[in-house]
Amino acid sequence: MSANDPVLSSLQDQDPQETREWLDALSGVIETEGRGRAHDLLETLLDHARQSGIDMPFSATTAYVNTIAVEDEAHCPGNLEIEERLRTYMRWNAMAMVVKANRHNPPDGGDLGGHISSFASLATMLGIGFNHFWHGDSPDHGGDLLYIQGHSAPGIYARAFLEGRITAEQLDNFRQEVGGKGLSSYPHPKLMPEFWQFPTVSMGLGPIMAIYQARFLKYLHARGLADTSKRKVWVFCGDGEMDEPESLGAIGLAAREKLDNLIFVVNCNLQRLDGPVRGNGKIVQELEGEFRGSGWNVIKLLWGSYWDPLLARDKDGILRKIMMEMVDGDYQACKANDGAFVRQHFFGRDPRALEMVARLSDDDIWRLQRGGHDPQKVYAAYNAAVNHEGQPTVLLIKTVKGFGMGKSGEGKNTAHQTKKLTDEDIKLFRDRFNIPVTDEDLPNLPFIKPAENTPEMKYLHERRQALGGYLPKRRPKAEETLTVPGLDAFQSVLEPTAEGREISTTQAFVRCLTPLLRDANLGPRVVPILVDEARTFGMEGLFRQIGIYAPEGQKYTPVDKDQVMYYREDKAGQILQEGINEAGGMSSWIAAATSYSTNNRVMIPFYIYYSMFGLQRIGDLAWAAGDMQARGFLLGGTSGRTTLNGEGLQHEDGHSQLVAGTIPNCLSYDPSFAHEVGVIIQDGLKRMVERQENVFYYLTLLNENYAQPGLKQGTEAEIIRGMYLLQDADSGVVAKHKLQVNLLGSGSILRESMAAKELLEAEWGVGANVWSCPSFNLLARDGQDVERWNLLHPTDAPRVSFVTQQLDRTSGPVVASTDYVKALPEQIRAYIPRGRSFKVLGTDGFGRSDFRFRLREHFEINRHYIVVAALKSLADEGAVPVSKVAEAIKKYGIDADKINPLYA
Repeated sequence: MSANDPVLSSLQDQDPQETREWLDALSGVIETEGRGRAHDLLETLLDHARQSGIDMPFSATTAYVNTIAVEDEAHCPGNLEIEERLRTYMRWNAMAMVVKANRHNPPDGGDLGGHISSFASLATMLGIGFNHFWHGDSPDHGGDLLYIQGHSAPGIYARAFLEGRITAEQLDNFRQEVGGKGLSSYPHPKLMPEFWQFPTVSMGLGPIMAIYQARFLKYLHARGLADTSKRKVWVFCGDGEMDEPESLGAIGLAAREKLDNLIFVVNCNLQRLDGPVRGNGKIVQELEGEFRGSGWNVIKLLWGSYWDPLLARDKDGILRKIMMEMVDGDYQACKANDGAFVRQHFFGRDPRALEMVARLSDDDIWRLQRGGHDPQKVYAAYNAAVNHEGQPTVLLIKTVKGFGMGKSGEGKNTAHQTKKLTDEDIKLFRDRFNIPVTDEDLPNLPFIKPAENTPEMKYLHERRQALGGYLPKRRPKAEETLTVPGLDAFQSVLEPTAEGREISTTQAFVRCLTPLLRDANLGPRVVPILVDEARTFGMEGLFRQIGIYAPEGQKYTPVDKDQVMYYREDKAGQILQEGINEAGGMSSWIAAATSYSTNNRVMIPFYIYYSMFGLQRIGDLAWAAGDMQARGFLLGGTSGRTTLNGEGLQHEDGHSQLVAGTIPNCLSYDPSFAHEVGVIIQDGLKRMVERQENVFYYLTLLNENYAQPGLKQGTEAEIIRGMYLLQDADSGVVAKHKLQVNLLGSGSILRESMAAKELLEAEWGVGANVWSCPSFNLLARDGQDVERWNLLHPTDAPRVSFVTQQLDRTSGPVVASTDYVKALPEQIRAYIPRGRSFKVLGTDGFGRSDFRFRLREHFEINRHYIVVAALKSLADEGAVPVSKVAEAIKKYGIDADKINPLYA
């Protein structure tokens, strides 16, 4: 509300009588004809004013009061007295869990950490949800999905303890997981696979993942794969968390696609981790404008029931004016002090407001709570949200951070970091919430759990049984079984290309999709996900074949309707076309890749994108996908630092494979040939769909066309493990060379190794074994596993790494070349057989635009540099004179004194 709002105009305008008459007239319409008619009249007046030339700027904010009027509040049917007692036990157990963990650390153990203040502010909101709104997975309801604010995890554990789902021993081992008896610090499906559904403490990721999760539920329903019509996605965020770009980045999509199955609950305690969110402003008003302007239904819950009589008597808008004028920093100060402070610094802003509370004691004023701590108000807000249709809803609910924590934390900037309450604070906490713990037992911080036959415990279980079961709860495996086709289904990419025919590995991937989409069982489960580059990747043929998902269908005639591959949108379309939006594409992929858990439906997502704009841009989402045990395929197209010629520095990826290797359950490959793509995809389907293993695959694909050699039978398992012999030293123009080298490569640069083999044999008399290494990452992991086993089993026969096994079949030094940074193949240095040199060529440095052959010369990874590296390795071993190396450098016109490309 601004200073020009009509409610306030009687305080300052030149004709208050006229203003009052207008207000009385509007009140009369509301009373006799209802709010809808009043709304229509106001909209008509505003439109008339604008057409008459009166400047009427749009305002997406409303008064700083509750959206739902008292008379419109749905009544909570629950026993609020019992619910409050249960809530106090949960508050106590959550606090005790954290404080105990940080009081009894072993020597040099360090603080375990943990958070009390977030759940303290959320307890009422979570309690109302669990008791009245959030459905478990049952035969007639697929279950609601909860994105729970990560720092409130202790409160969720405290509830689960009362429900009998978590033991006191586990509470005692909060954040002590190594022994297998503890609880994870935050929501982590990887660590608690039958409990937590979603990781949410990497702030900002929960909101964007939830939006695409809600959209995916609509997608499944539209395609007839699951009935998701009753399900809701609830997202709990902090007001400070909304500053993360991902938190607000996709709210337009939610409104555009009318995701009325989506409810955001923003906990507006006005504090982020170390201070106020908007000390000089009002975060609630700011967020209201953001969401309402984007097309959301906005419900504000700011004031508890004790405020209702005061606001009802506030005919002149005095309190509303003060509420609007005070900034968040002032509100925080009020809740960090006491009733006397509130009297002076809030009501004292206007003598008429002071008069309104003259008969209230300081304690009475202190009981004027914020709306998020009033169970009746919260119930009414939730009820309005779940019954709203046609729009997503955001609830902006005002609370106090650290509610009930006393002088150590309530409303203080330090609340988030408070983990060790003093004995006095614990006593005050007990007294404030009437916790049944004696003074003598207080230092022990005992966990409280009433007997099962008490009214509180009966009520707790009855409410969850009525709602279909306990939450949060995660399904580790889908109950359905799907069988994937054999490798022969991908025959089109396993055969050598015909003479004169060339294709890229991207084309090979598209060819692999065709038999999958035609498969009667798997076809409907395939989810192609694109970020506006379908034509770049040669996938536009899918538009007409399976359609692009669009909840309202296609309301226009596409400009390419007369073409075979026209742009077709459909209500039951299968493609998820996310536009220029990598974070959105990844969030869609996560929703599909975890559908086995959230929907009991195994889906097969293929998300393809420019590899440079993948893991480095959405790396945190990829890590979250690992935590969520995602299953699916990520495909980094136009990969490699020299393969995408002409695009320049920003587009050329030389490191995504290295990033992929940091995610433990990501299996990453850089295939060179079509047959490798087919073998890898079939293996992924076997593991993720048929066996339901918790892994996901990352493949880098190329836009470079060349002849494909086809699959050599018997190499399938070696391709999957990451290394196989493509060409041996005796397969060249001259057999049985006295000298041999081993050339390792992947992606497009493997072909430079093949060309280097020809040069070495024809011009230098050196035989070369060419090894295709589709995954240096998996080779490194295998070597590390072997090293660990040998370390811990010193008396057993030592194991041998796969790299060592393969290279032991040959002789001579080893040269690895890659279109990625040198660190990628450097990972296998320790597993090169003893006594054999290992040189690595890679693309460290910034990319640039040019033709491929010049880029490969610039980065020193082309066939000539591979030959020089091989000769230098032989010279280092004394097998050839060093003059041969100098001769090769001169022969190939290599500038030995040019700037290192790392610094160029």
